[in-house]
Amino acid sequence: MSTATAETASDDTSALSKTSTSAPKKLVTPGLGAALGAEALGTFLLCFAGLGTALWAGGSAAGTLPVGLGFGLALLAGIVAFGYVSGGHFNPAVTLAAALAGSVSWLTALFYVIAQVIAGVFAGLVLFLSLRLFPALTAQGAKQTPTTLMTSLANGFDQHSPSTMPMAGVLLIEVVATAIFVAVILGSSRPKANTVLVPLAIAATLAAVITVALPLSNASINPARSTAVVFFSDPWAAGQLWLFWVAPLLGGALSGLVFRAFVVPADLGTVVVDGSASTLAAPPLAVAEDAADVVVASDIAGTNRGDSANAGAGVKGESPEPLTKPAPAPQRTEAQEFFDNP
Repeated sequence: MSTATAETASDDTSALSKTSTSAPKKLVTPGLGAALGAEALGTFLLCFAGLGTALWAGGSAAGTLPVGLGFGLALLAGIVAFGYVSGGHFNPAVTLAAALAGSVSWLTALFYVIAQVIAGVFAGLVLFLSLRLFPALTAQGAKQTPTTLMTSLANGFDQHSPSTMPMAGVLLIEVVATAIFVAVILGSSRPKANTVLVPLAIAATLAAVITVALPLSNASINPARSTAVVFFSDPWAAGQLWLFWVAPLLGGALSGLVFRAFVVPADLGTVVVDGSASTLAAPPLAVAEDAADVVVASDIAGTNRGDSANAGAGVKGESPEPLTKPAPAPQRTEAQEFFDNP
């Protein structure tokens, strides 16, 4: 191969390398079906492991700590395994907060909640069926039955609270505990947080708030978890279920609204997941590696209008001069940067 040929090949290789490295970055988001599947799997894991721990270790000498750890470790595993697909909500209260904060669309949030509740009920069904396989629980005159054991997992107030806590006290503890839990999720998910420790921080917070609330209300913090047992418990559990939807959703909404106050709506872009729009913290142009990599629609329109300068450049093989350049990215404050969506 001649020197000239080698130089030409080297130039072509350099040009291809430069083109590939300067190509704009694409936003790749999972489909809505994959996200719903991830939410269902994560919620099933959370309810199955957490309620299962409460079922077998709730009355141990260690107190409430094993139950809190059971829920926390299950959430940690779920976030690591499925969080990158759906965001790792596994809780209608978290989904509501994410919708209020602008992280997901309301339609997507509705589908998330449906998937979470169905998965939670399925986890409760598996536990109930497993109890029915114990001969000691199904024998004639047994002191405990599968229904009574599942009832011990139900959330309640007044005489159905483990500490006979009145409704106002249970409402207060559930709202505050859920608000703290959701606030940690929103705060630890910011770009400036230590992303390696995010799942651990969220899981540890859930373990802590459940340990505190368990003696008072059996610790809901999650409407899907509360719904998971009512179909297999005594009738009073379904009658008191409303509070364990209202309180966690109220706590999640409070944290979501406070978080939303730090986000400028004009700075939010939009990404479409199977027809559902979800907001992003950065404008769509920010996904490109460099401003020069973005093709602006007005540039193409200017070329098509037959601008004389651009037309002349095109004949000579030169690149046409763009008529419009991308607008510079808006300046952001420290508060906006800290509370920005990832």
